[in-house]
Amino acid sequence: MNTEVITVLVVDDHPVVRDGLRGMFESAPDFTVLGEAADGVQAVELTARLDPDVVLMDLRMPGGGGVDAIAELTRRGARARVLVLTTYDTDTDTLPAIEAGATGYLLKDAPRDELFGAVRAAAEGRTVLSPAVASRLVQRVRAPDDERLSTREREVLALVARGTSNRDIAKGLFISEATVKTHLTHIYGKLDVKDRAAAVATAYRRGILD
Repeated sequence: MNTEVITVLVVDDHPVVRDGLRGMFESAPDFTVLGEAADGVQAVELTARLDPDVVLMDLRMPGGGGVDAIAELTRRGARARVLVLTTYDTDTDTLPAIEAGATGYLLKDAPRDELFGAVRAAAEGRTVLSPAVASRLVQRVRAPDDERLSTREREVLALVARGTSNRDIAKGLFISEATVKTHLTHIYGKLDVKDRAAAVATAYRRGILD
């Protein structure tokens, strides 16, 4: 078993959560918490300065979200492995985080020993996923065609991104408004979102729109 000390950076916008995680990890002999960050921007800065083995990253934080921070760390070629630790396990959270470069994804209700094991695994470069997230990813892999937007759906989404109304989309594509609404329903389902704004944001984040 590897007995080397694993260095950790804790990223969460709630001070109580950061304090709790710091106390938990510092109570174990094989972990050292190098620092804390309250948002994604600070996380990127501290990772560059402190060079931790593992970054425990929350996702939804005012001032800079986790997914953007993960993508930036990946772009910079940071040595640190990112283990997402969050309360959210929806597709709109898990998939972008993993696509951005997260090594693992764990929920905050994970037992202490499971969290310790996940950080050790992440430090070694092994992927760690909570059961709920792993199950969802397997479903995505098994039915990838369901997640791909058709050419027409991409056309509709591109027009939505420009702020075009359903009526104008229908005119521009020579289809009925009812057909536009049907396309939008399919788009929302494939992207796991509920409205136009979320569809556009998700599409840009995943590279569907550029």
